[in-house]
Amino acid sequence: MDVKRHTTQTAGSSALADTRNRQTATRVADDVLLDAARSCVLAVGVRRTTLAEIARTARVSRMTVYRRFPDVRSVLAALMTREFSGLLRTASERGADAAHSRDRLVLIAAAGVRALSTDPLFRTLLDVDPELVLPYIVERLGATQKFAEQALHQLLEAGHQDGSIRRAPVAVQSRSVLLVVQSFAFSLRPATADVPEAALMAEFTHVLDAALKP
Repeated sequence: MDVKRHTTQTAGSSALADTRNRQTATRVADDVLLDAARSCVLAVGVRRTTLAEIARTARVSRMTVYRRFPDVRSVLAALMTREFSGLLRTASERGADAAHSRDRLVLIAAAGVRALSTDPLFRTLLDVDPELVLPYIVERLGATQKFAEQALHQLLEAGHQDGSIRRAPVAVQSRSVLLVVQSFAFSLRPATADVPEAALMAEFTHVLDAALKP
């Protein structure tokens, strides 16, 4: 009888603990875990960042992280999407007073290049783990690239409507502009080692503007 009662209590306690753990995991916002992941990446790079270290930095249990993200790759993917999409959203606020859609697109693209090339997380990724960037250049487009392309798509369509942008298939135009923008974002720092950044960015805006002008 005593054994049965003890077993029932243990099972009940275990169930209660599991419920509390699930509630704790739910209460922890994704941004808390992603902020911790960002701190880890800035400190040691992507490859040396672990779920255990993210949990320690966030001051939560490992299970809290595991319940939200199955592995470190998924955490880092969510982090990169949040960070770089956020930068692009901020850049998109530029050009609000532009005369037309082409000017707005060029201003936003230049702001995006500057924001990405100077972002600490982006710089750490290129400096410490550059091989992780390569697939997004030679194999496939990532979530952030697709987000940027969607924004370009909308700007190009607006430019077609107001007559400020040369008409062409929007999918091809947006992909072409994306390739130009990301090449400058990835290479701006080494490219300005012996060329003034202001002059290079002025040329960037000229090239983009001329390519899109009707």
